Amino acid sequence: MSKLFWRLLITAGAAVGTFLLTSVLNEDDGNIWQWTASIVIGSATLIVQYLVDFGERFEKVDRRFAQIIAATELFSQVDGSVLRSEEVTRLVLGYTKVREQGGDITQAFAEKELGRLAKMMEGLGGGSANCPGENHEWLIDLTDCVKMTLDATSTSVDREFWTSGPAARYLAAQEKAIKRRGVEIRRLFIVRTEDEVTPELRALCDDQRRRGIDARIAVRTLMESHPRVSDFIVFDSELCHETKPDQENNPDSTLLSAEPDHIEDHITQFADLWAEAERQQTTEPEPEPVTSET
Repeated sequence: MSKLFWRLLITAGAAVGTFLLTSVLNEDDGNIWQWTASIVIGSATLIVQYLVDFGERFEKVDRRFAQIIAATELFSQVDGSVLRSEEVTRLVLGYTKVREQGGDITQAFAEKELGRLAKMMEGLGGGSANCPGENHEWLIDLTDCVKMTLDATSTSVDREFWTSGPAARYLAAQEKAIKRRGVEIRRLFIVRTEDEVTPELRALCDDQRRRGIDARIAVRTLMESHPRVSDFIVFDSELCHETKPDQENNPDSTLLSAEPDHIEDHITQFADLWAEAERQQTTEPEPEPVTSET
């Protein structure tokens, strides 16, 4: 009704304006020309308004069709991909319900989480994704997905992690992967000097061995090249999870990389470090036998 009112008002204004203008310009021709011109201009004004309105509606319909086509193409790609289309459908339906029923803060949180997921998917599609700090959920979810091998290094950057709650969940997921899927897990604890091989570190290795993890210790100063090693995990030789330290050697960011060169470099690095750990283990002096005094 508001649009119709304004259309009629504009049309009447154009007609009256035309009538007054033609009256001034053609004072001796009577009122026929004025009325004719007013009706023609008024009608033309009304038609133009409807044409503009039709154009706007057509543009909206065109955009809607474009969105429908894009959505159709998207779901057709999902149906043909490794991703299960029902999970994508659940995501869309869940987000729609939040938009319809959730409060402001719930909607804002949902949008933030959806944005974070979209960013990660875009990153993985390009070969890598990262996030600030440590991402324990990535770590545990990847462990639940691994099928064959998990090769990991552990340095002083994440040493405190092993006494945390997420570490317990992480080790439980690894133990399940070993028992249920036959996953081979190797972990190399790397220290700088022999003094850092503490009883607590040896106890940590023993605990992980009882879970089925092949855990070993390597000392950097005993290596020929003294390599600089980061905290990384290679899952199934396909995906690398790497923790980047800050200037104070605390976890600063987490990187996921599926780039072939990056994966190959870390596979080679782990193989060299593992061989060095084996060499150090074989050259380690045997403890002196305890003799009883007579």
